[in-house]
Amino acid sequence: MTTPIDQNLVGGPAPTFLPDEPAPREALEAGQDAHAVAAAHPTSSLAWSVLADQAFAEGRVIESYAFARTGYHRGLDSLRRNGWRGHGPIPWEHEPNRGFLRCLHALARAAGSIGEEDEATRCTLFLRDSSAAAADALEGR
Repeated sequence: MTTPIDQNLVGGPAPTFLPDEPAPREALEAGQDAHAVAAAHPTSSLAWSVLADQAFAEGRVIESYAFARTGYHRGLDSLRRNGWRGHGPIPWEHEPNRGFLRCLHALARAAGSIGEEDEATRCTLFLRDSSAAAADALEGR
């Protein structure tokens, strides 16, 4: 028997489900430049996560860090607007949550790459606490 992702069995905070933002997602899926998408949709964590991943893949770690941090903070703003109180599940299975979770992973990765170990550890733990499925998917497990 599977448990729906919105069912809380342990008595903690309810999962947070961000609203869908189809415009930036569709623009990225259509192959639009991520810089243009982020400029047109600056609150989209998804656009910032794509920029962070691209920069990291090209060896531009400082830019990756900056893009990931921007998307992370934009995501925190959105999470708070949608009822999140600083902790609790942010399900990977809910597609609109993935931009924030990807930024959190990218921030941990870039922080580790520049020797910012405390932040890398904090972000890695935050990701795993928010969604073990996200951590597994993004860490390649």
